[in-house]
Amino acid sequence: MQRRDFIRLGGVGMASMILPVSGIAVSAEQLLDKPMDVAYKKKLADIALNAAKAKGATYADARIGRYLNQFITTREANVDNIVNRESAGIGIRVIANGTWGFASTSNMTPDSVAKTAEQAVAVAMANSKFQTSPVVLAPVKGVGEVSWQTPIKKNAMEVPIQEKVDMLLTANDAAMSNGANYITSILFLVNEQKYFASTDGSYIDQDVHRLWAPFFATGVGKNGFKQRNGLGNPVGMGFEYLDGKEEDKIKISGANVGYKNSYDLVEDAAAAGKQLQAKLKARSVEPGKYDLVLDPAHLMLTIHESVGHPLELDRVLGYEANYAGTSFATLDKWRSGKFQYGSDVVNLFADKTQEYSLGNVAYDDEGVKTKQWDLVKDGILVNYQAIRDQVHMIDQKESHGCCYSQSWADVQFQRMPNVSLKPNEKDISAEDIIKEVDDGIYIAGRGSFSIDQQRYNFQFGGQLFYEIKDGKIVDQIEDVAYQSNTQEFWNNCVKTAGKSDYRLGGSFFDGKGQPAQVSAVSHGCATTRFNNVNVINTARNV
Repeated sequence: MQRRDFIRLGGVGMASMILPVSGIAVSAEQLLDKPMDVAYKKKLADIALNAAKAKGATYADARIGRYLNQFITTREANVDNIVNRESAGIGIRVIANGTWGFASTSNMTPDSVAKTAEQAVAVAMANSKFQTSPVVLAPVKGVGEVSWQTPIKKNAMEVPIQEKVDMLLTANDAAMSNGANYITSILFLVNEQKYFASTDGSYIDQDVHRLWAPFFATGVGKNGFKQRNGLGNPVGMGFEYLDGKEEDKIKISGANVGYKNSYDLVEDAAAAGKQLQAKLKARSVEPGKYDLVLDPAHLMLTIHESVGHPLELDRVLGYEANYAGTSFATLDKWRSGKFQYGSDVVNLFADKTQEYSLGNVAYDDEGVKTKQWDLVKDGILVNYQAIRDQVHMIDQKESHGCCYSQSWADVQFQRMPNVSLKPNEKDISAEDIIKEVDDGIYIAGRGSFSIDQQRYNFQFGGQLFYEIKDGKIVDQIEDVAYQSNTQEFWNNCVKTAGKSDYRLGGSFFDGKGQPAQVSAVSHGCATTRFNNVNVINTARNV
């Protein structure tokens, strides 16, 4: 599985063969089976916690999970694949002799759960001979019995398969009727039913829903081919996201460039067909320095790579290195209190409470209540992302609440929360930002990217590119990518649009760790201007 959202699957049938699913195949109807009774979950959790303490654990937590996935893939007029999967079990994490231990099982009988807890303690005891200093946990006050659910209006799992297939095939037809030669469309649905209990006194039941409906369209001309991927976002919402409300459609100078809190898949596919034909005829960009106006559906990926990952504390400390590198944002820069990550208009924050976001939960996988906190304030690096056993390393006493595991069978660890750029307090539109640009380029949608092993030097492409002259969009152009380094790029940020333009993008399958795990994370921003950025021509490689 590739690291970035399957965008680089070539846009076609690989998605039907490579899916991040585990568990057993079930029917669509079985995905709607009632979850385990909460009282029984508490009984099993208590068995795990008590068994761990009896064997010498000083701390223990148990996560009982039922993870449901439905993936539908289509290509042109055909259905490639329909996958329904269910995975259920319990993961038990302990501290014994000052060392972490973990074990899991899908056999959720009382005896099996107790034995698994004992195994977790045995793992910790065995590991402790290699531990040079004991685990230090930031305190967390138990919250008792609480519950939370993603605020969905329409459970996507309840929508008939035929309706979902018809929607995808209609989108495919719309794209091909308007100029696309090939198209793959996909629907990803995820439901995480998670129960967390710990010796701190928390019993937390959460029901998390996520959805993504990407497509990958290709147009072929006499001189080659062009691609245009969908502009919809992965979201923490139900099927209502696909209602396509008119007020959520984003158009710049009449061109369809994105969506806000709902998505019209068919309209976007039709626009993609037309834009593919325009891309095939568009002139190639002249390389040079330009002012860039970046749409939120594009800038979210740049935020993800140049802010989200380098400010993960385990990456900063070098614990996370083999999978996508470490970080240039080292502790000495943070401790100085003066490191200019960006210009004074750059305010970047972490937040797992944002409505509709992929990372939105009430409590993380350590039972810590989620919150918002600053990462970069007025351009200055002020904090990182850290969990219970990390925050003491940066002289803090409270976890940031960003611990996550992709399943009950995997140990939880620090994962990126939603990381976003604050919009302008003034009511400024995307068109207002464009009006101030004399010679620039407007970029919408995520494209290819490359970033070095310290998350510093990078190159980003996009889906749609428009030339800006004297404050107006004049022509669609092609073969655009920009190059910079993280500090230079964010210090070239001069203006953001206002709250009314703020939108969430996201990464549905963000990879990290060894063994690798995936997580889902959103990034919000408004349309933003960056001055004097180096643009290359990807066709000429200059």
